[in-house]
Amino acid sequence: TPASIQVVPRQVLGEQQVNTFNDVLRNVPGVVQSVPDYQPAFTGVTIRGFLAGEGQNFTRNGLNSPFTDGTAIFSNIERVEVLKGPASVLFGGGNPGGTINIVTKQPLRNPFYSVEATIGSYNLYGGAIDLTGPLNDSKTILYRLNASYESGSSFVDFTERRIPAVAGVVKFEIGRNTDLTLDLEYSKTNQGYSPGLPAIGTVLPNPNGEIPRDRNIGDEAGEYSPETFRVGYNLEHRFNENWSLRNAFYFSDFYYKIRNAYYALGLEPDLRTLERGFNSDDFRSQSFDLITNIVGKFSTGAIQHQLLFGVDLRRVDQSSFSFGTLRGTPIDLFNPVYSLERLDQTPSSESTTLTNSLGIYLQNQVTLTNHLKLLLGGRFDAFEQRDRNLTDATEAFQSGNAFSPRLGIVYQPIQPISLYASYSRSFTPTIGRSRNDEPFEPGRGIQYEIGVKADINDKLSTTLALYDLTRTNVTTADPDNPNFEIQTGEQNSRGVELLDNSFTLPNYFRTDASIFYKRDRFRAALNFKNLFNVDYFATASGDLSVFPGEPFTVQGTVSWQF
Repeated sequence: TPASIQVVPRQVLGEQQVNTFNDVLRNVPGVVQSVPDYQPAFTGVTIRGFLAGEGQNFTRNGLNSPFTDGTAIFSNIERVEVLKGPASVLFGGGNPGGTINIVTKQPLRNPFYSVEATIGSYNLYGGAIDLTGPLNDSKTILYRLNASYESGSSFVDFTERRIPAVAGVVKFEIGRNTDLTLDLEYSKTNQGYSPGLPAIGTVLPNPNGEIPRDRNIGDEAGEYSPETFRVGYNLEHRFNENWSLRNAFYFSDFYYKIRNAYYALGLEPDLRTLERGFNSDDFRSQSFDLITNIVGKFSTGAIQHQLLFGVDLRRVDQSSFSFGTLRGTPIDLFNPVYSLERLDQTPSSESTTLTNSLGIYLQNQVTLTNHLKLLLGGRFDAFEQRDRNLTDATEAFQSGNAFSPRLGIVYQPIQPISLYASYSRSFTPTIGRSRNDEPFEPGRGIQYEIGVKADINDKLSTTLALYDLTRTNVTTADPDNPNFEIQTGEQNSRGVELLDNSFTLPNYFRTDASIFYKRDRFRAALNFKNLFNVDYFATASGDLSVFPGEPFTVQGTVSWQF
């Protein structure tokens, strides 16, 4: 494949005892976390310089899965795959940095049962079960059930969490060539909220001293609670050994509420008093996805083809309610007095958005010789969107379309070595209009990439990739009217951006370790994170929102399989 793809397999997930997406993606180069480890309700990462998240750039078992990033059932994950660069040809609109595919566990023909318990630092307690096997004697109906629960806190004040989750799958072997899979999953995260700390006092000097890393500028009443429900079917039929059909439908319901979530407005001249605002919002997104594709292999003379043709339909119904933007009392970063007192408040607002989209894609992987392959693909997308502002009874309608090509070549001088080059594009619908009432063009991502892959042995492979990734049609404030935006922006993943790089997070070297004992069906493990208790800063989203990394933590797990 003419692309950089990294896979985090189940063995790594188990040995590292991961329970957040940050833990998973820390194994993947070029991926930087956007949220701290102590807020497990995942909201995105940066891949090759661009954000992947906020309901985009996630797939589940190869099918588009909006808002998968809300939370994850890690007991149900088989592996995580990361495709670097634009992937609109296969999955439609999304930011150009990359796509994260979650592969879930499937039912097994032979009975398998696992029970697991976990205890760790900061009052971490958790448990999980994994049950699978046949439901009838002929083994044509299989099932799998995963359930888990986790509770704990972190080194940051007011960040307690509780996460119940369940996932179930039933697979019907209708015939020798036809399988029908029904699955559902549900998870809910209740957790505190921390917006980070100012750069002055963390990564930059502050005459008042260093801000304690456990400081939370919010309040113990702060809450961010995402809830995800997903149900659907996947039907696969194999016409013969070369041609197969896949049809799937999924309904997803994603809801979150934010209560008393403080954020920083500005640091006063004394460099210790922080002005604060806070939000209380409700958001719901319901999506309906229908996907049909055909995969086939055929030859034209000595040239072999692997063809993929597909059509997908999507309907997304979103609603949001904001209690208004509130200004809270200032807080002393070095001697905090917490209060939910409101100084002023903007009016509440309510809105709905309905989006319908159609995607048609075609891709052909051509094997010219045993050493040379070509990849040619393209996708056409069309969408229409209707926005309603229920507060002032206004409505806006917008539609658009985009074509996304993909070209690639792979040359293997010897079997373990692959040299590749590719060109790919992506698009992201840009909702809104200019002050002249002209609709915005879709945001575009264009990537050129060359690389080399090496399979050193059965257990070790490596990829070296050089790429140039540019995003265009980026909206920025209209200099003639700050109430509107214009599309003149361009961002390049080599570091040239519009938003000002006023400080740099320092480098760090973090060591994790694990030790485990396994005998027969019993397994016990100890996992150590930040073994040498290094002080570091994991990520930042601005000069008022720097997130310290976790100190030394330990986690113990015992499991029994039968």
